[in-house]
Amino acid sequence: MPRLSTGKLVIATHNAGKLKEIQALLAPYGVECLSAGALGLPEPAETGTTFIENALIKAQAAAQVAQLPALADDSGLCVEALGGAPGVYTADWAEADVFEGGPGRDWYMAMGKVEGKLAELGPDTPRDCHFACVLALAWPNGQHTVYEGRAPGTLTWPPRGKLGFGYDPVFIPVGDTRTFAELDPAEKHAISHRADAFAKLVADQFS
Repeated sequence: MPRLSTGKLVIATHNAGKLKEIQALLAPYGVECLSAGALGLPEPAETGTTFIENALIKAQAAAQVAQLPALADDSGLCVEALGGAPGVYTADWAEADVFEGGPGRDWYMAMGKVEGKLAELGPDTPRDCHFACVLALAWPNGQHTVYEGRAPGTLTWPPRGKLGFGYDPVFIPVGDTRTFAELDPAEKHAISHRADAFAKLVADQFS
C-alpha cells in the first residue's frame, strides 16, 4: 500500500467547514491540500448505505479525475433512540430549497427534525448519540484504505453556539457541558470524530 508524503492531496469535499477542519488537521505534516471544489471536480452521487461506501465513492472519484491521492470524509450524527438515524443520511435531513436558484441545506431545520422525532418518543427518551467519521484515502491506481473515528455525546435543545457547522450546536461531547459549536476550534479538533479518525490515519501514514 502506498503512503502519503509531503506533496499534493485532493480533499474530496465541497463542504467549506469540513475542508477547513481537514486542512487544519493535516497542516503539521507538510501536505498541500487541494479542494475538489477549487479543482472543479464534480460531486459524485453518494449511493452507498454506509459511511465507508460513501467515503470511498468520493475519494476514488477524485483520485481518478485529478490523478492525485485523494482523501474523502463521510460523517454523520447517529442517535441511538432513532436506530442510528440520521446516520448516512445526515446531510439529506437538511436538504431544503433555502437558497435562491436551487436547493441548499438548512441545518436548523435538520436539528429540528431530530428533536421532533425524539419528542415523539416521549420526554424520558435517552438522548445518547455519537458523531461517526470515516476517512477514505485513495490513489489513482485504485488502492485505498479507510480509517474510522467516533465522538460520543448527548443531544441538547435548543441549539447553542455559533462555531462549527452542521449539527454541532446540539451536540454535547462526553465530559463537557458545552456544545461542539461553543468550543474553540482547537478544542473541538482535539476530541472530534474527525480527529479520532485522523489520529489513526496519521499513525498509519506518517509514523
